[in-house]
Amino acid sequence: MREKWQKQMPLVDPAGSHPQEKELEAISKVINNNPIIVERVLQDLNRGKIIPRRKGANGMSAEQVLRAAIVKFLFGFTYEELAFHINDSRSLRRFCRIGIADKGFKKSGLNKNIKAISPETWDALLRDIVGYAKKEGIEKGRKARIDCTVVETDIHEPSDSTLLWDCVRALSRLIEKAKEDAEVSVSFSDHQRRAKRRMVAIQYAKKQSKRIAAYKDLLKVTHKVCGYAQRSIEALNNSAFTGSSGLMLIVEIKHYLDLTRRVIDQTERRVLNGEKVTAEDKIVSIFEPHTDIICKDNRDTYYGHKICLTGGASNLILDCKILEGNPADTSLVEQMLDRQKDIYGQYPLKVALDGGFASKDNLIKAKERKIKDVCFAKKRGLSETDMCRSEYVYKKLRRFRAGIESGISWLKRSFGLTRCNWKGWRSFKCYVLGSIVVANLLTIVRKQMPAAQIG
Repeated sequence: MREKWQKQMPLVDPAGSHPQEKELEAISKVINNNPIIVERVLQDLNRGKIIPRRKGANGMSAEQVLRAAIVKFLFGFTYEELAFHINDSRSLRRFCRIGIADKGFKKSGLNKNIKAISPETWDALLRDIVGYAKKEGIEKGRKARIDCTVVETDIHEPSDSTLLWDCVRALSRLIEKAKEDAEVSVSFSDHQRRAKRRMVAIQYAKKQSKRIAAYKDLLKVTHKVCGYAQRSIEALNNSAFTGSSGLMLIVEIKHYLDLTRRVIDQTERRVLNGEKVTAEDKIVSIFEPHTDIICKDNRDTYYGHKICLTGGASNLILDCKILEGNPADTSLVEQMLDRQKDIYGQYPLKVALDGGFASKDNLIKAKERKIKDVCFAKKRGLSETDMCRSEYVYKKLRRFRAGIESGISWLKRSFGLTRCNWKGWRSFKCYVLGSIVVANLLTIVRKQMPAAQIG
């Protein structure tokens, strides 16, 4: 059974005078003043666990898991780097509550425990931190600024040829694993070299006829590999290779087989039949199938997920909504304002939004919620006096809205929100929300610390 806190504070080195150490100490005080956030992490770590009859090693405590996660997001470490720096650094050992005589953590243990924190818990931690900022008088939530950005998933630039090549090599790897580990007898020819050559030929083809011919052969190879995969599933079901590992292998082959069939279908429709495939029907990665296609202002195309952020006057991120698909900004205003009421118990007095949110209907909805001043960066047929009490207030709010651009830039540069390198939809949400939670913690402690102590 996991412990919430260590039963006894370990013997650690005293805190130093470096500004970064002072920031870590200030974050420690915020965690100590909000024990509910450790309690939430503890519930995730103990979910589905049975209390053991005999007392054994407890592993990392919930507090240590939370602190290690904060260090990871704060410095952008990989798990291997995180394990090294926590063991090597005196200040990080102190922050993570590791004693002088205690061993550190391995990268596998850090990975398992940090990934156990659910996106729902990270979202709750975000609200806890915002609530703490309100109690400390750092952010009252009376002025808000709303904008959207895109966080990319960790995939290569998609094309039909590269997707088919990905399908061939992923299924071939799993079929080889079934033959080696499960020792199933499947007639299988490795077509990876042939598939890769066709993929390269498509990319460098100068004539459409040659490109179509290469696509047809690549599709033929992919169909063959699908047949091998289907026979592998049947052989695994009939073999003595049972248990969790065998079932997981069957599930994994079925997963990639279904995705491969979708890729084949969209390639045949688009390339051979000349059809237009909508973004909702397209798959852009078999490794991150949850990835959305985000077209921004008909100029740039991103592959990831759109997130809608609400910032406050203190530069804190008050709310984050991770969206599926590519909904129009105009459809998000009502729910983002209502979420502010859920957080603070009341609507803000002033709201500044990006020009993409502007519409007469959204202005009416905001005014119905007793919001005095609503500023859209682009007027879209609305007058300044319709939105705000005066032109002066409108111009002031428009300048205030620009502040969230710098906040988004800071999140992307310092906390890795440009691209998520965690795999899966659940992990994507954890990565985004965890980064914002840690950014808010750093903002809070820098507001509380004297300017001379900030690193």
